[in-house]
Amino acid sequence: MLYYLFQYLDKINVPGAGMFGYVSFRALMAVILSLLISVFYGNRFIKYMKRKQIAETQRDASIDPFNVTKVGVPTMGGIIIIMAIIFPCLLLGKLHNIYMILMMITTIWLGLLGFLDDYIKVFHKDKEGLHGTFKVIGQVGLGLIVGLTLYFSPDVVIRENIEVSRNKAETEIVHAVQNQKSTKTTIPFFKNNNLDYADLVGFMGKHAQSVGWILFVLITIFVVTAVSNGANLNDGMDGMAAGNSAIIGATLGILAYVSSHIEYARYLNIMFIPGSEEMVIFICAFIGALIGFLWYNAFPAQIFMGDTGSLTIGGIIAVFAIIIHKELLIPILCGIFLVENLSVIMQVRYYQKGKRKGVKQRIFKRTPIHDHFRTHVSQLEKDCSYIFTGPSDGFHESKITVRFWIVTIILAAITIITLKIR
Repeated sequence: MLYYLFQYLDKINVPGAGMFGYVSFRALMAVILSLLISVFYGNRFIKYMKRKQIAETQRDASIDPFNVTKVGVPTMGGIIIIMAIIFPCLLLGKLHNIYMILMMITTIWLGLLGFLDDYIKVFHKDKEGLHGTFKVIGQVGLGLIVGLTLYFSPDVVIRENIEVSRNKAETEIVHAVQNQKSTKTTIPFFKNNNLDYADLVGFMGKHAQSVGWILFVLITIFVVTAVSNGANLNDGMDGMAAGNSAIIGATLGILAYVSSHIEYARYLNIMFIPGSEEMVIFICAFIGALIGFLWYNAFPAQIFMGDTGSLTIGGIIAVFAIIIHKELLIPILCGIFLVENLSVIMQVRYYQKGKRKGVKQRIFKRTPIHDHFRTHVSQLEKDCSYIFTGPSDGFHESKITVRFWIVTIILAAITIITLKIR
């Protein structure tokens, strides 16, 4: 809203009003404003939740060798994160921008889905929360909305990078003059780094482009579901999900900025995405909200984000990556989320295989994988076999959290390096 106000003031030559025309200025303002909202609103929110006794009832010290109890800590802190994202974007963003609209829809949609899950857990005392089927339906529904909007909206276009030979020894990267609809995405570590989903179904002939868009929508659904679930599983220790997601968000912000700047896109030989500069504003609000939330969520946590927060931040990361055509970088950038997902899948499959044979067997001491490092050997079932049991004494969760952050920083650096390593 302020963007439109200052745009008008700039037209009537009010001094300083033109600052709102710069993406860098609005992005920094978004970080500051979202951080302040999450810190100051967060304190009041925590006091309110304590007065209403809306607190964690499921977590206890049974799996922690250091006997850290978390019953009674307020939950649903994801509301803080959502508010700290929405308000700066409303004030500083271009609200007619299709990418900004999609990110706002993603935030509210998954925020409501996570809130419903937390509501059932807290008020109905049902530790299972919202049935998994309904969660998946909600995630698939969002994937459909995002995928189909990107397909049908005339504002969703790219300018592909083109290599032009100046002479035998010199080439220059330029971009196509005209915008085009495309199902292309970026492949890491390859020189000619654009993959067109339509090429995967080239055998369809003249229908390949249409089928390519169907494939793109299906991939969108899969990515949204996988990443939001991965972030949800990662939210098991104080500060874990918020810290990892802030690092991932900063990396996505860099990718969005270079994709929205035609000169940087030319230099890095990546596709130019007109209008995606508003994604920088959104992701800066996202980063500020998470850092502000860490003020209260760092060990020992004064509040948990709950599914209201974890499902939302996972969905935001997924949709953001899809919009800037960097979804194939997610396995690298969100490697922690991927490992959390895989650890649960492997554990369940291995346990079920043993159960059919009449034996108890597990791969890890506990899953998701971060709980494996926290669990003491003495807490294991005596009649169950394990493939991995170390460390024997377990680590304190604050150490595990920081080490996961460090791994995410390394993965973020590798993700950025892929822009140059081809």
